Amino acid sequence: MDQDLRFIHLLYVPTMACNMACKYCYLEDETKDIKCNYKALDTLKYAIDKFKSSNVIPFNISLHGGEVTVLSKEEFHDIIEFISNYYNSNKELFIRNGFKVLKPHIKTNILELDKHIDTIREFEVTVSGSLDLPLRLHNIYRVTKGGAKTLDRILDNIKLIDNTHIKVSSTIFKEHFKYIDEIVDDIKYLDENTKLDMNDFNFMIGFDYNSNGILHALDEDEMVEFFDYMHKKFDGTNLDKGVNGAWFNEFGPDYCTNCDNCGDKFFLLEKNGDIYSCVRGQKNKDYYYGNIYKDEVSDILRNAHNKIMINHNKIPMSDECLNCKYLYVCKTGCPFVKNTYMTNKSYTCKLQQKLYESRHIEEDPEPEIFRYHYLNVMHPDLLDKYGIKNKELIDLINKDANLKYIYDDNTFKVICDGEEYPLESQILKNKRDILYLTEESEFVVKVRKSLLDELSEYPENNSLTIILLSGDSIVYGDEGRLKQRHIMTHQIYKGSLSTLDDEYYSVDLMPLIKLYKKEYSKEFPNNILFTTNDLRNYHYFKQKNNAYYHINAINLPFQNIEFYLLEDVENDQ
Repeated sequence: MDQDLRFIHLLYVPTMACNMACKYCYLEDETKDIKCNYKALDTLKYAIDKFKSSNVIPFNISLHGGEVTVLSKEEFHDIIEFISNYYNSNKELFIRNGFKVLKPHIKTNILELDKHIDTIREFEVTVSGSLDLPLRLHNIYRVTKGGAKTLDRILDNIKLIDNTHIKVSSTIFKEHFKYIDEIVDDIKYLDENTKLDMNDFNFMIGFDYNSNGILHALDEDEMVEFFDYMHKKFDGTNLDKGVNGAWFNEFGPDYCTNCDNCGDKFFLLEKNGDIYSCVRGQKNKDYYYGNIYKDEVSDILRNAHNKIMINHNKIPMSDECLNCKYLYVCKTGCPFVKNTYMTNKSYTCKLQQKLYESRHIEEDPEPEIFRYHYLNVMHPDLLDKYGIKNKELIDLINKDANLKYIYDDNTFKVICDGEEYPLESQILKNKRDILYLTEESEFVVKVRKSLLDELSEYPENNSLTIILLSGDSIVYGDEGRLKQRHIMTHQIYKGSLSTLDDEYYSVDLMPLIKLYKKEYSKEFPNNILFTTNDLRNYHYFKQKNNAYYHINAINLPFQNIEFYLLEDVENDQ
């Protein structure tokens, strides 16, 4: 895989306009076109070029809305043609990095599909559409903005699909659930009387934050009852593959929540350049990442990562999730829905566990390892509360005496304004000390003298190494990962260190801190780390030769402390 690239999913919204007024539309009154100075195709081209210039590659581009089929025939054709050519021109890149070469894809209500059927056939566009089940409720909940029924026209448009693949989905609320036998009958009807492959169909579970009291969400027991009833009716039938596969895949391990931070992978772009998390977060300021025309890609990526992390932390993490052996699969669910329902776990938790069991997805045999990883990435402040350490990394360290001093918590101490802070490895410790410095602060590091001799054939050539990182993050091209921006690495050789006493050397850090004061983040804590040159070299040697160590110590492991440098108020006035 190309290590300098990051691959993302990109949903593109070429128009906010929609020809329907579904009763549970997540966009509510936003389904009208946005007046802007950009043409739909121009924004998509510009965004892809700007992403690629920062080594960010969309490998999956889907058109969403609004409703994409309300575009003119010419606009729709040109966008689809561009996406098709984009996939073909990047074919080798995608295959080399393990991705399928896709066809253009649209998500649609199918109402005006006939208008674009020639383009759909020309470029073999894949189509995801929506139907309400049972079908008799479709004309109640999925109507035009004028209140007209839509089912017959949608079913007629489905008949037009020949060489192109189309799948449909249905969203289930209590109002649908109470007609569960009709749902079963209509699935059979669609399978027998349309071109739809009903093995490639999926259910979604609705949440009622925007349905104005018209529709109501299933409770968790009803979700499980619905799941069980579908299996009772379709296991062992010609639709067995569907009920045990695609129908409930939204709740399985391959869905968008199965990543530590979805802000690192999923982006929704609107025609005016605004970028949000996804369709759920669209038009919500808490999930707004920036504008592709106005903001740098690095800022958009940083905002995406940080906003998802912030939203996951608005509600305390559930002890039930923390102790669940499926945490490695679920990752606690969608942050948008959790905050909508004011719950700290996935709203489909019971359904997910039922699905994991039915599909023989194994429980995590060592949950403490992933628990540490997840908290370290998404809830670092909780590591101290739960006293959780990285067991796998500690075991590796204990087996290699040479790693001891890289992680030793008794070799570095800093003194800040009269208070002493022993330093620990930033990837092992359970708490964060954050200092608030001014340019008049005392800030000194103490280094145990014996440290310069460890792993060093020639101690006089060894050096204290100080690494300074900004609290702001950027994507580094060598790995394509979002990391704290590197400000400087400073080395002080043994012979230049000041002796504090028989046991410690000392270094006044404030001249270094002040030298780089224009580089610090004011929004996020900055980071200063300490090691020696020879220990640093051994860390990278170990990473190169031990894959487990590399994975567990992929971030800088050295002893550290975080800080803000406060502005001099008097001089600013």
